[in-house]
Amino acid sequence: MTTASPHAHGVHFGRTDVQNVGMGVGTVLIVVGILGFIPGITTQYSSLAFFGPGSTALFLGLFQVSMLLNIVQLAIGATGWATSRNPVGSRNFLMGFGLLYIILSVYGLIVGVGSAANFLSLNAIDAWAFMILGLAMAGAGWLMSRHLAEDANTR
Repeated sequence: MTTASPHAHGVHFGRTDVQNVGMGVGTVLIVVGILGFIPGITTQYSSLAFFGPGSTALFLGLFQVSMLLNIVQLAIGATGWATSRNPVGSRNFLMGFGLLYIILSVYGLIVGVGSAANFLSLNAIDAWAFMILGLAMAGAGWLMSRHLAEDANTR
């Protein structure tokens, strides 16, 4: 379904819901990635390291960040934008990167804050936020794209 009609299920302004969500998540992640580099929004900015547990800078005073984590957020956000051009790309982005965030969450909880293996500088709040984000992304990708196969079969 590529054209919008007033009663088309899940299509607004020529874009499906899954495309809109993919673009929205991508936008949020790009903004978060940029804001992670701004002193004041990121507290203890002088301790922002490229990677590793030594970076004790805190985005919004809560989420431990590093330059690498900010760059990863920017890259994932840009991927969300790029893949939102079609419904299947958006679904794959949401489900694939949602799974990645879930894996990063579990990894962050297992290795702990002070571990040398904590290369992205994740704290417990990051890990739980990634779990929620990952579940929301994967769930949205699955729920909002269930009709894609049906739409393809009706053409």
